[in-house]
Amino acid sequence: MTGPAPTCRPMRRAELGLALDWAAAEGWNPGLRDADAFWTADPGGFWLAELGGEPIASISVVRYGPGYGFLGFYIARPEWRGQGYGLALWRAGMAQLGERCIGLDGVVAQQDSYRKSGFTLAHRNIRFGAGQVAALAAAPGITVVPAASLPFTAIAAYDATCFEAPREAFLRAWLSLPGHVALAALRDGALAGYAVLRPCREGAKIGPLFANGPAEAEALFGALAAAAPAGPLFLDVPEPNAPAMALARAAGMAPVFETARMHTRPPPPVQAGRIFGITSFELG
Repeated sequence: MTGPAPTCRPMRRAELGLALDWAAAEGWNPGLRDADAFWTADPGGFWLAELGGEPIASISVVRYGPGYGFLGFYIARPEWRGQGYGLALWRAGMAQLGERCIGLDGVVAQQDSYRKSGFTLAHRNIRFGAGQVAALAAAPGITVVPAASLPFTAIAAYDATCFEAPREAFLRAWLSLPGHVALAALRDGALAGYAVLRPCREGAKIGPLFANGPAEAEALFGALAAAAPAGPLFLDVPEPNAPAMALARAAGMAPVFETARMHTRPPPPVQAGRIFGITSFELG
């Protein structure tokens, strides 16, 4: 470290907007209401580094129960990079997560650093985007309904098959935030997937997009694309899911960004074949 040690501390709620602004400056295009849902996930999971009271770096270290945590928002302001301040905040954040399995979605430039810190690659995530997408219709036997028309417990139970830990508090907010559109797919009356559209600073993103198979995913994607506001539409696809990659291309989308999903050790198992679009790069 080239100067005095920074103060590393948890953010106050009002300060989360600062981290979102920094993320926007990095081109990450956060959602318009992300702060409300993210804070609900873990109010103690967002940290700042300060020098003389001036915020210079951020990190999120969200705890999903005792076994899993997710690291994101790791950003140092450009003028403070390369001086060790971000590393000091990293260490404070990692201590907050303790012995949990830790996941992150690392940008290409940081992936070597994450490997040196003990993270190993699980898979690439490819962000697809398009200014206008091709129509994808629901297949016979599939009905798309508002997620709110189903018991929350059913959506949460389905989500738990696709995410490494329960996240009910986050999910309740994510499904119901103003501007978000949450839909569920039913096949023969049974829940077969759900997805959420969230308006972003540029266009909108669909995430998560969880479904039993390509037909259900296409039905959800098509319905949400039709409800999207003006501007580009984005979908963050785990590369190993070949049908998900095919869905994005069939909709006329093209890769615009990528990250690497990395973990400190093998994560809790999920039904990876159901993950057609991840929820967010910041919280997993």
